[in-house]
Amino acid sequence: MFEKTHNPAIHNPATDARYQEALLKTGALQNAILNSANFSSIATDEKGVIQIFNVGAERMLGYAAADVLNKITPADISDPQEVIARAAALSEEFSMPIMPGFEALVFKASRGIEDIYELTYIRKDGSRFPAVVSVTALRDAQDAIIGYLLIGTDNTARKQVEAEKQRLLEIQEETHKQLQQTNATLQVSEERLAVTLNSIGDAVIATDAEARVTLLNPLAEQLTGWTQAEATGCPVDEVFHIINKETRQPATIPVAETLEKGTVHGLANHTVLIARDGSECDIADSCAPIRDRDGLVVGAVLVFRNVTGEYAAQYALSEQRIELKIQNEELRASQEALRITQARYFDLYDLAPVGYVTVSEAGVILEANLTSATLLGMGAGMGMGMGMGMGMGMGMGMGLSRQKFSRFIFNADQDIYYLCRKQLDATGKPQECELRMLKSDGTQIWVQLSITAALDNDEPVLRIVMIDIDARKQIEEEQRKFEQRLHDQQFYTRSLIESNIDALMTTDPVGIITDVNKQMEALTGCARDELIDTPFKNYFTDPERAEAAINWVLSEKRVRNHELTARDRGGKETVVSCNAATLYDRDGKLQGVFVAARDVTERIFLEKLLLDNNAALQSAKAVAEKASLAKSTFLSSMSHELRTPLNAILGFAQLLEAGVPPPTDAQAVRLHQITKAGWYLLELINEILDLAVIESGKLSLSREAVSLVEVMHECHAMIESQAQQRGIHVDFLPFDNTWYANADRTRLKQVLINLLSNAIKYNREHGTVEVKCTCTPERIRISIKDSGAGLPPEKLLQLFQPFNRLGQEAGTEEGTGIGLVVTKQLIELMGGSISVESTVGVGSEFVVELIRDITPPFAAGNAVPVEFATQVEENAALRTLLYVEDNPANLMLVEQIIEVHPRMRLLSARDGNLGITLARTHLPDVILMDINLPGISGIEAMKILRKDPATSHIPVIALSANAMSRDIEKGLETGFFRYLTKPIKINEFMNAMDEALKFSKSGSTYPNQTEKIS
Repeated sequence: MFEKTHNPAIHNPATDARYQEALLKTGALQNAILNSANFSSIATDEKGVIQIFNVGAERMLGYAAADVLNKITPADISDPQEVIARAAALSEEFSMPIMPGFEALVFKASRGIEDIYELTYIRKDGSRFPAVVSVTALRDAQDAIIGYLLIGTDNTARKQVEAEKQRLLEIQEETHKQLQQTNATLQVSEERLAVTLNSIGDAVIATDAEARVTLLNPLAEQLTGWTQAEATGCPVDEVFHIINKETRQPATIPVAETLEKGTVHGLANHTVLIARDGSECDIADSCAPIRDRDGLVVGAVLVFRNVTGEYAAQYALSEQRIELKIQNEELRASQEALRITQARYFDLYDLAPVGYVTVSEAGVILEANLTSATLLGMGAGMGMGMGMGMGMGMGMGMGLSRQKFSRFIFNADQDIYYLCRKQLDATGKPQECELRMLKSDGTQIWVQLSITAALDNDEPVLRIVMIDIDARKQIEEEQRKFEQRLHDQQFYTRSLIESNIDALMTTDPVGIITDVNKQMEALTGCARDELIDTPFKNYFTDPERAEAAINWVLSEKRVRNHELTARDRGGKETVVSCNAATLYDRDGKLQGVFVAARDVTERIFLEKLLLDNNAALQSAKAVAEKASLAKSTFLSSMSHELRTPLNAILGFAQLLEAGVPPPTDAQAVRLHQITKAGWYLLELINEILDLAVIESGKLSLSREAVSLVEVMHECHAMIESQAQQRGIHVDFLPFDNTWYANADRTRLKQVLINLLSNAIKYNREHGTVEVKCTCTPERIRISIKDSGAGLPPEKLLQLFQPFNRLGQEAGTEEGTGIGLVVTKQLIELMGGSISVESTVGVGSEFVVELIRDITPPFAAGNAVPVEFATQVEENAALRTLLYVEDNPANLMLVEQIIEVHPRMRLLSARDGNLGITLARTHLPDVILMDINLPGISGIEAMKILRKDPATSHIPVIALSANAMSRDIEKGLETGFFRYLTKPIKINEFMNAMDEALKFSKSGSTYPNQTEKIS
C-alpha cells in the first residue's frame, strides 16, 4: 500500500535538524521569491510536506496557509488521475517504476532535470483550474535535497482562449468553405500564439544588499545570456540590462527602491530585456525584498518572464483583422456573415484581445468584458461581476454596467459616435469610427469602434467592439514630430547639462576630459576649450587621489560621494563631492567616465553649525528638565498648602451641619454655601493638578480590562441624584454585558462622570440625556447625547481650550473650564479619542472611542457600595486612636469627628518623635499619621513603628494634604494601611477607621512586612 511521505513517525530527528538549519539559511531568499501575489509558490521539505504556502497560492487555491502547512503534499491538491498518468509516463520514459503521488511531481527535479509541466489544481471549494508548474529542487551545501519549490501560474485564461478559438475555427470551416485560405492564415497565427503561450516560465535573479547578483536560475541564464558563475558579484544593472521599448532609453530597475524601502515593485510597461549577445525580449516582472530572520532587508529578488510571445500574439491578431478587412469583393458577403458569427461568440469570453460591450437602445451598457473595463481604466478589481443573461466566468467588466456608454466618449467626439449610430440605423450595416474616449481617471485614449445592431432576448441592442489604437495614434503623432524632436533633442540635452547645479564632465578611460558644463568652468576658472583634452587630475589639490578616483570608477563601475578639493587658476579651493559612473555607447563599449562634482563647502559649514546647535539643544533640554522638576515640586507643595486650610473649613462645616442642636435655617443656608464653595475649590485644585501632571507627561495609568456594565452602573448611581434635582431624565440604553474596554478604571469613571455631569448641568429644564454603547472587534464607542441649548460651530472649535467656559462665566452653573481638557487628554492617554457634534437649539453629542479588550480577566463580581454606619457593640472595650498632627485645627476636627464613637479615646502628638514614644507607651489600636511633620516625616515615623515588634501590628492610616497620585502610590507602597487625603470626607474617614479597628482586633500582622519597609 502506498504511504504518504509526510508521516511524521518516519522522520529522523538528526536529519530533520540538519534540513531545518539549511532551510533557515535559504529562508530569506525563498520568502522574498514567494512574496509575489501573481504566482502560487509552494515549498516542501524533502518528503513533500508543504512548508511554505505564499499569498499567490492562497489566492489561487482558496486555502489559508494554516490549512496546509505541515499537513499535506502538493499531490493532495492536484488531479489524482493526472498524477497517476504522469507517474505512468515517467515510468515508461525512465524504465523504472515511479509511484503515483508527490514522487511523480518532483521526479525530474530530484535528478537535476529542468521540469515545467501542466496539470490541474483542485481548489479548497472543489473547483478546478489548469496550471503551468515549474519545479526546482532545493539543496543544502552538501548538494543534498532538502525540499522542493513548485511555482505555478493560472493557465485558465489561455485554455479558455484556445478552446473558444478552436470553436470559432470549426464554425468558420462549416459555414464558409470559400474562406479556407483566410482560415489557414488564422490557424497558423493561432498556432504561433499557442506555441508562445505554452512556453510560459519564470526567470529569477537574486541580489545582495549592495545590488550585486547572487543567483540566476536556468531560465534567467537563458534570457540574459549570463551564466551563474559569470554573473555572481556583478551589479544587477549590468546583468539585467533593460530599456523602454518605445524610447529605447535605459529603464529603471526597481532593485534600488526595493532595497531602500523594503517594498515590492514592478517594471513599467513596454520594457525590453537586452541579453548579453544583443538579443532582445519583452518582459514583465516584479521585485521583492529578501529579509533575514530579524526582518532586515539583505537583498532583493527579480522574478520576470518573457512576454514577447504575448506581444506577438496581440500583433498577430491585429494583422489578422487587417487581412480580413482587405479581402476581395467576392468574399465580402462571407466576411459579413463571419463577422456576425464572431460578434455572437466573442462576448462569451472576457479575455478576448478587444473590448466588447452590449449597449441598450437607450445607450445604457448592459454587458462588458474585462478588456473593455481595463481599456477604460476600471481594472479587473473594479469590474468583477456577472452580466445579464451570461454564464459563469463572463461579464467581468460589470464596473461599466448600468452606465451610459456616451459618458466615456470625449465631448468633442460625441458627434462622431452619434453620426455612426445614425448611419447604422439608416443602413442596418455595421459601422466603424475612430474617436477619443475617457478613462476613469479622466485621461484620453484613442479607440476604434465597430458597431453592429443585434437582438438580445428579442430586445434590440448594439454590439460594440473596442480596439485600443492609442499607440498607433501616438506613433502617427510621433512621426509628425520626429524631425522637430530630433532637432531639439541635442539642444535640450545640452540645456539639462548646463542647468545642473553640479559641475559635470566626461573623461576618456585614461582620465582626459572630453566635455564639461558651465559649472565646471566656474569651478576651475577655465574655459571649456581650455579644459577639454587636459587631464582630469590637474584641477585638484591632490592629483593622485583624483586619478585614483577615475581608476576606482573603472573597476567598480560607480563611485558615490567621493570628496576632493578643486582649485581654480586663481588658487581658490572648493571642497566637492564627486559621484561618477562608467559611460558606454549603445553597443556596450566603454567610452569613459561621467563625473558630477557638487560644491559641499556650505554643507560642511552647516554640519558644523548643526553640531553646535545640538550642543545648545542638549543644554536647553537640561534646563527644561530642571524647570519641569521645579514645576512638579511647586505643584506638590501648593497642593499640600491649599488642602490643609480646606481640611479645617470643610471638616468643621460638615460637623456644624450634622451637629446637635441642628443649625437654624439661615445658618444651614450659610453652611451650605461654605461647603459648596469649599468642594468647588477642591475640585478646581484637583483639575489643575490633573492637567499639570498630564502635561508634564508623568501621569501613571493602570490599564486593564474594564467591564462597561460595572462602570456604567457606578456612574449611573453617582449622577442619579444630580439628575433628579434638575428634573433631567437619564436613559442608559442596554448593551452587551460582555464588553470590556482597555483602560484605567478610575480615570475612565472620571471621564464619564465629567461628561454626564456636563450633560445634566447644561441641559434644558426637564431635558433628557441618552447614553448608548456600540462595539466593533477593535473599538468600543460610548455616546452621551443631551437635549441642551447646543453650541455654534465657532464655539465648538474652542471647546477643549483650558479655562475657556465658552461664555458661561456669567451663568448660574459653576465650572473651571478645565474638565473637558483633562477628559480629552485622559482619553487619548488610554489610546482612545473624543469627538463632539452640536446643533443650536437641539443639543450636543459627545462620542468617546476606546480600545476594546477581547480577553478580559475573570470578574470577581460587582462591588456594591454601602452607606457608612457606625456600629457599636454593647459593652465593647475602649479603643485608642493616636493622631500625630502638628496643625491644631486638624486635631480639633478629628477630635470632634470621633465624638460619635462613644468607646474611643484620642491621643495626640505634635511631631513624629513624640508620636513614636506615645505609640510604644500606650500601644493604641489605630494610628492616624500626617506626612509633613516637624523633625521626622510621617513616612519615617511609620517605618520605625513597623520595625519595632511591639508596634508593628498597629495599622497606620496616612492623612495628608499631599494628594498627588504619585504621593498616594508611594504611601501605600511604603506600608500605610490606608492613605486618606485632606480635606477629610467624614464617611470615607469613618469607613477607614472601622476597617483599621477590625484589623487591629483580629490580631493580624501586615503581609510582606520586611519587603514593604525596605
